[in-house]
Amino acid sequence: MRKLHFLFAILLISFTVATAQRNCGSMDVLQKQLLENPSMLRNMEEIEKQVNDYIRNHSNGGGRAVITIPTVFHIVYNSSVPAQNISDAQVQSQMTVLNNDFRALNSDAGLLAGTVFAGMAADCEINFCLATQDPNGVATTGITRKSSTVTSWGTNDNVKKSSAGGVDPWNRNNYLNIWVCNIGGGILGYAQFPGGSAATDGVVCDYRYTGTIGTATAPFDKGRTATHEVGHWLNLRHIWGDATCGNDLVSDTPVHNTSNGGCPSYPHLSTCTGTPIEMTMNYMDYTNDVCMYMFSPGQKTRIRAIVDAGGARATLASSPGCNASGGGGGGGTCAAPTSLGVSSVTTSTISMTWLAVTGATSYVLEYKLPTASTWSIINTTITAAIASGLQSNTTYNFRVKTICGNTASTYSNTVNVATAATGGGGGGGGGCADVYESNNSRTAAKTIALNTNISAVISSTSDKDWFKFNNTSTMKNVKVDLTNLPADYDMRLYRSTTQVAISELDGTTPELCIYNTTSTATTYYVQVYGFNGAFNASSCYNLFATISGSQFRTENGQDIVELETVTNDFAIFPNPASDEITILLPFGGDSEGNLYISDIMGKVILNQNIQGAKGQNQIMIDVGSINNGLYLVTFKTGDDVYTQKLVIAKN
Repeated sequence: MRKLHFLFAILLISFTVATAQRNCGSMDVLQKQLLENPSMLRNMEEIEKQVNDYIRNHSNGGGRAVITIPTVFHIVYNSSVPAQNISDAQVQSQMTVLNNDFRALNSDAGLLAGTVFAGMAADCEINFCLATQDPNGVATTGITRKSSTVTSWGTNDNVKKSSAGGVDPWNRNNYLNIWVCNIGGGILGYAQFPGGSAATDGVVCDYRYTGTIGTATAPFDKGRTATHEVGHWLNLRHIWGDATCGNDLVSDTPVHNTSNGGCPSYPHLSTCTGTPIEMTMNYMDYTNDVCMYMFSPGQKTRIRAIVDAGGARATLASSPGCNASGGGGGGGTCAAPTSLGVSSVTTSTISMTWLAVTGATSYVLEYKLPTASTWSIINTTITAAIASGLQSNTTYNFRVKTICGNTASTYSNTVNVATAATGGGGGGGGGCADVYESNNSRTAAKTIALNTNISAVISSTSDKDWFKFNNTSTMKNVKVDLTNLPADYDMRLYRSTTQVAISELDGTTPELCIYNTTSTATTYYVQVYGFNGAFNASSCYNLFATISGSQFRTENGQDIVELETVTNDFAIFPNPASDEITILLPFGGDSEGNLYISDIMGKVILNQNIQGAKGQNQIMIDVGSINNGLYLVTFKTGDDVYTQKLVIAKN
């Protein structure tokens, strides 16, 4: 398998797509999303770790159980251009293509005969069905239609927002949302990769490049735009890795120079190392529809890592979206839950329980504001669930239904429950109040005072508290104590986005994170969370952060143990820079490594072998001759690869 650090791979984004060929907007959209939402990058890195674990554990390619993904098409058309309101038949022609392509049932896969790729067309074992019930359990055709005055939507995701004239997505945990509209700008389609916002999740296709009939326009009239974009939605990269001789994170696809347009003649040779024959017929290239007709086995494994248990889109496998509306099916053999009631309430969470139903394989708890028309959905295999992120002192409607295999029950009676008023502390905690919510992500971290005992609450299984503070150039060393624990809580310490310490002691034992460093002043982040979803909505924990010019020590019985400085710290400062940078290099157990600086197109600006002592080293690099822009600094030592972004900004 070709190996490349994920952060480096994700940022090598090419902007050189010829207008005469297929033009997919997914990577441009991804770069914009990463700049606007740094947490998405962390989400994608975590997903990539899970994918790599899956690949290591599934040498047979994964899968074996066919997964059906409920799909909804949102047709958003300009009222003065009736052709944009494509027919149900055109939508169905697109569904046929998706099902054939992802099951390797497409007749043109036979064109692989006589090539080095013969027999490599992979059955991803994924089907797609037009949804038969909407998020409210109401019968649907799986197609929504909305008239708009917008002439061209572009790639800013407004088509996914009712507030901007588009259509809000259905719950992404249960549906693949596909919007069909006039994108404009020569863009055929774009998709959101796993790890992004639920509010914009899905695929967008231009109405001229959807399906095989009606408005479908050659040479992109065989439905392969949706196949390509759904590939992105299921975590596939462009086959050329969006860089010259780039990496698509798949082991069995040849290295491509760049994208291919039109219909290249076989064999089309790459000029990359080894002169491989390029897989121009792959759905993730840019060739014409008639000339792309396969996923590789390695691509199938990446897809299955996303949809199988533990994957970012695993909930789709148990979605009720293609069940008969209202459940019922089978003469009432799948009964609705009874005794839906509340078990605990805080200012932002409501915990609900109900009685078990014989034959149930899972349950769907739904909730909404009384004035809302759309329900939020929680899938669970137990008879309890927690709605979080709610408004304080506000009433919500709750209902629950049973899933029995492929059958859904009717809904239980609707129950109205109100959250606690602000300052109530989550119900009986002796006046304990959490004044830091909402702080459930790094970007929402709340600033805390040093040398001050603060109190906060973990109020649900999904609640994670984030705090931040700064050290100084003279008081660099950091210590954080987590005490008075009402449940099994753990703690992580980050220097900017890099985790530098973690404390995971059992039970209610106090947690401690210490970070002794020579790094310059920066912002530190603390994450507090419950182990395996532990929480106590009515009792506070205490957090105490302090900094020092001297290294902190910790006691171990009667012995005083000096903590070693963390040696896996890779940092660049100043950043942005104009003429000279200092780089902290984490050699770990090695004594040499290679340092690279490259632009986002993959062109190497600097390549330097570095000799140093084991552990942390520091070097200075002159960047005065490098033009303004965004660059990637990569350090490789032993089996470790570290990457940081560097901005050059000269006056």
